[in-house]
Amino acid sequence: MEIIKTSIEGLVIIQPKVFEDERGYFMESYKESFIKENFPDIHFIQDNESKSCYGVLRGLHFQKPPFDQTKLVRVIDGEVLDVAVDLRKGSLTYGKWVSILLSGKNKKQLFIPKGFAHGYIVLSKNALFSYKVDNLYSPDHETGIIYNDKTLNIDWKIPKKNILISKKDQNLNSL
Repeated sequence: MEIIKTSIEGLVIIQPKVFEDERGYFMESYKESFIKENFPDIHFIQDNESKSCYGVLRGLHFQKPPFDQTKLVRVIDGEVLDVAVDLRKGSLTYGKWVSILLSGKNKKQLFIPKGFAHGYIVLSKNALFSYKVDNLYSPDHETGIIYNDKTLNIDWKIPKKNILISKKDQNLNSL
């Protein structure tokens, strides 16, 4: 596995080694020793998975302490635009965001530390999205930022009329 830095400190892309031949492919999607070596304070406790269709936008979500979460996200099948927004007070990149194309084809993963809002939009017909977290879900600590926040000005790569978003996510606040 290779770590690729982004423009935001701590937010990194993980590119697994993929071995392909006429039969298909093999890769290590998660290796505890790699995580311990590169992120020694992280211990993932749960895997989550969602399937969504084209235009579904999930986010921008985060949990407040003490239930804030580090995430390791990837797409098993399909393609999404994944977005992480730095919300760490005192960070030089506070309010900045990074987007990355994650797909079943490129196998890239995004490591999102605590202190980030996270969301994604499905660009393919369907997408199977998988992620690990290091803390439990707490509905009382869940919040987020509205996807079309004018301060962030995120380009979600599809026409607004094609975006499908939950009622809950439509009512999130601005940054």
